[in-house]
Amino acid sequence: MSASYFFEKTMDDLMHEVINELQVSGKKVTSGKGDHLELTGVLLELENPRARLSRSEKRGKPFSCLGELLWYLSKSNALSFIEYYIPAYRHSADGDEVWGGYGPRLFSWNGINQFDNIATRLSKNPGSRKAVIQLFDGRDLVSSHNDIPCTCSLQFFVRDDQLHMLTSMRSNDIYKGFPHDVFCFTMLQEILARTLGLEVGSYKHCAGSLHLYTSDVEKAAEFLQEGWLSTLHPMPPMPVGDPWPSINYLLEAEAAIRLKGVNTALFPADFDEYWMDLFRLLKIFRCCVKDKDAKGAIEIQDKMYSPTYGPFITKKIADIR
Repeated sequence: MSASYFFEKTMDDLMHEVINELQVSGKKVTSGKGDHLELTGVLLELENPRARLSRSEKRGKPFSCLGELLWYLSKSNALSFIEYYIPAYRHSADGDEVWGGYGPRLFSWNGINQFDNIATRLSKNPGSRKAVIQLFDGRDLVSSHNDIPCTCSLQFFVRDDQLHMLTSMRSNDIYKGFPHDVFCFTMLQEILARTLGLEVGSYKHCAGSLHLYTSDVEKAAEFLQEGWLSTLHPMPPMPVGDPWPSINYLLEAEAAIRLKGVNTALFPADFDEYWMDLFRLLKIFRCCVKDKDAKGAIEIQDKMYSPTYGPFITKKIADIR
């Protein structure tokens, strides 16, 4: 009988245990997107949501994860935005937009800002069990789209002055999708926690179908063989206080960097180093991916504050040298 509950301290620990279990106990299934090994009805718990970044060579994806998060926060489902960070999204688009994009669903779905709605609810009634954001919608099945949400809902609980989170997925690819999902959702958890003046609690992730595509089996085996720094350097805590002024500055800077270049974006010099590091990551990504400017990336790397991102930046620069 396969395991259905996994509890670990870090992203890599979770992925390691789940991939092992899929290889041993996963059932072979064929779907429209390809053959895969599958476990059903699985609950994964990440003890420290800030250990959201894989430290491995294969799955360490801070640049694309950050890009996807900012795509959500910008309230956009534009292909041109997310394709800059994750080119594979072009296969999920209907024309110039991604129907299943989470940004509009989080912040302007049917005229409702779901994120603000639950923030207000929890500020008034911390014990509420109704703090739920719905991402999958019944209309997603009415007509055909290249992409519909894999995430059904996000639920938040305030218990013991901590904000806990439960994500419910109808479908989740452990190798490609899971690292991005956990990064984005735990960042939303931390943003909401800071908005409410709370500390971050645990993160739970429930998947109806948790799977590994046959085409990724060899890559997953390489991931298992890599080894990783399991407990070192989680992301630093988000600064205490309202995060939204910093987020809005970061969104403006992201658009300028992506559309116009590294030197077009300004960020207040007195901002916390936490946000400045994310700003610098966006500039390094532009230097490495679009401008092929290793020297410029190194100059920005030298200004990084947290050691968390060092190995990822070094690899990105090495890729273009």
